[in-house]
Amino acid sequence: MASWSPSTCARTAPAVPPGSRTPPASLAPWVMTVPATAIYFTAYDQLKTFLRGRALTSDLYAPMAAGALARLGTVTVISPLELVRTKLQAQHVSYRELGSCVRAAMAQGGWRSLWLGWGPTALRDVPFSALYWFNYELVKSWLSGLRPTDQTSVGISFVAGGISGTVAAILTLPFDVVKTQRQVALGAVEAVRVTPPRADSTWLLLRRIQAESGTRGLFAGFLPRIIKAAPSCAIMISTYEFGKSFFQRLNREQPLGS
Repeated sequence: MASWSPSTCARTAPAVPPGSRTPPASLAPWVMTVPATAIYFTAYDQLKTFLRGRALTSDLYAPMAAGALARLGTVTVISPLELVRTKLQAQHVSYRELGSCVRAAMAQGGWRSLWLGWGPTALRDVPFSALYWFNYELVKSWLSGLRPTDQTSVGISFVAGGISGTVAAILTLPFDVVKTQRQVALGAVEAVRVTPPRADSTWLLLRRIQAESGTRGLFAGFLPRIIKAAPSCAIMISTYEFGKSFFQRLNREQPLGS
């Protein structure tokens, strides 16, 4: 089976006609972030309730299992949008060209080509999610004390989210380093428009980084990742908890069928 290369789009996409609309670069992150967040949080809450209700795992480990499963499903569903986001950010293609890129990828590599990079992304995001939710529920419970879960304040969620996000980011940083190196290599290949060589496995790349740069190489970019992960996790979870609490209260106050 022929492999798809980033230069495929350059060879198959039609030239941009005058006046064609090109998506702004600022739109690219939202292409994946909005649907991914909606799927992820909904799946987590439903899975956590299911696991606890069926006694499939202890209450302590239910958040970890639910977080891992929710992220695994989200990564699988959203992976094709990662391809779209990459094209929007890297090549500034028009909407018409974007469709040509996707069709060319499927023509050369089949449907599997839309899930290129799924492995490294899952290896980074699934452990991160499992660790994040496990620590978040523990820290939130400790900070909340005897308060009911549905009355957790925004401040408690913010602090718990920041702490758990920091811990998860540190422990999964080596996988993020591998993903970053692959993205850099792919960008270099795309710049010269040649077919990329076969990618090494994640574990081989980890061993190579360890051999070349030692343990410090596996944790390169430590500070930027923490600066990004801590506030983003804190803001995301506190906003989610606030919204969930608000609508739960609204549903309780609103008579059924009104």
